[in-house]
Amino acid sequence: MSTPIATESAVEKATLKGAMQDYWSRVKAGDIGSLPAVLGLIALCIVFGSLSSVFLTPGNFANLLTQAAAVIVIAMGLVFVLLLGEIDLSAGYTAGVTGAVLVILITNHDVPWYAALIVSIVVGASLGFGLGTLVARLGIPSFVVTLAAFLAFQGILLLLAGEGGTIRVEDKTILAVENSNLTPTLSWLFFIVVSLIYVLSGLNRINARRKAGLKSELINLWVIKTLGLLTITGLAVFALNVERSNNPDLVSLKGIPYVVPVILLLLVIGTFVLGRTAFGRHIYAVGGNAEAARRAGINVKNVRIAAFMICSALSAIAGMIFASRQNSISPTTGGSSTLLYAVGAAVIGGTSLFGGKGKMRDAILGGLVVAVIDNGMGLLGYAAGIKFIVTGLVLLISAGVDAISRKGASD
Repeated sequence: MSTPIATESAVEKATLKGAMQDYWSRVKAGDIGSLPAVLGLIALCIVFGSLSSVFLTPGNFANLLTQAAAVIVIAMGLVFVLLLGEIDLSAGYTAGVTGAVLVILITNHDVPWYAALIVSIVVGASLGFGLGTLVARLGIPSFVVTLAAFLAFQGILLLLAGEGGTIRVEDKTILAVENSNLTPTLSWLFFIVVSLIYVLSGLNRINARRKAGLKSELINLWVIKTLGLLTITGLAVFALNVERSNNPDLVSLKGIPYVVPVILLLLVIGTFVLGRTAFGRHIYAVGGNAEAARRAGINVKNVRIAAFMICSALSAIAGMIFASRQNSISPTTGGSSTLLYAVGAAVIGGTSLFGGKGKMRDAILGGLVVAVIDNGMGLLGYAAGIKFIVTGLVLLISAGVDAISRKGASD
C-alpha cells in the first residue's frame, strides 16, 4: 500500500507532465505566443556568436540594449493599437515631434528636464487623441489616418528643427539615459530587488487563485520557469558588470545602462494595465470581437481612442531616448526604418496583426530579434540592403505563422 507522500509525489509528477502536454497541445492548436521569437533569438545569437568574435562580448551586448531601446518603447505602444486590429504608421514621427518639443523646451527655454518630459508626453497623448478620434468617431480607417499623420508629423518636425536641421540637447540627465550606467553594486542591487518583487508577486498570484478556487499554475512548473528566467537575467547582469572600455584608466564602462530600468518600468506598468485592469480586458475584448464587446456594454470608441493615446505617449518617451542616444533631434529622428522596425518588433514578438492577441513582453522580444539581426549582420559586413531584406523576411514569416495559427485555431 502506497504512503500518502508517495501518492502526492506521483500526482505532482503526473500533474507536471500533464501541464507540459497541455502546453504542447495549445502550441499545436495555434496558441504559440512568443515561442517563435524566443527560438529565433536563441538561433540568431548562436549563429552570429559563432561567426563573429565581437558579437557575444559584453560591450556589444550593452550596445544591443541601447540600440534597441527606442524601437522597443515604440513597439510597446503599438501593442495597444495592434491588439485592437488597428495600426499607427505615424508612431515613429510622433517620437520625433515630441522629442523635438522636449529638446526645445530644455535648450531654448531652460525648462527642467522632468517638466519638459511631462509636456512632451502630454503632446504625444494629444496627438494620439486626435488620431484615435478620427478613427473611432469618424470611422476613417487607421491606415489612412496614420499615413496622413506620418506625412504631417514629418512636416512638423522639419519646421521645429528649423534651418539648422539639428537641435542639440546638453541636459546631463537626458543624455545619461542612453549613455551612462548604474554602478556594478547598484546593478546587482537592482537585480536582487526586481527578482524579489517578481518572485513574491508570482507566489501571491498563485496563492490568490488557489484561495479563489481558480485553476492555478503548477508550483513546480512556476519554479522551473522562474529559476530559468532569473539565471538568464543574472548572467546578463554579470556580463554588463564586466569592464567594457578599451581604456579603463580614461573612462570606465561597467553596469546596467540606465535605459534598461526605464524599459522594465514601462513593461511592468503596461503588463499590469493589460493583465490586471478592466481597461486591459476591454482592449482584448474589442480586439477579439468589437461587436460582441459593444453588446457587452464596453465603450468601444473610447477604448480605441485611449489605445492611440497610449501609443503616442509611449512614442514621446521613445523621443526622449532618441534625443539621449543622438545627443540631438534632427528631421530624420523617428523616420527611415524606425516605424517598420517597431511594427516588426511587435509582430515578431508574438502580437497578432489581426487583434486580440499579444502582450507587452512581445515588444521586448521582437525588438531584440530586430536589433540582433541589424547588429549581427553589421558586424559581419553585410550591406544595409541585405539587413532590410532579412528583417523583412523575418517579419513576413512571423505574420505568416500568426495567420496560420489563427486559421488552425478556428478550424
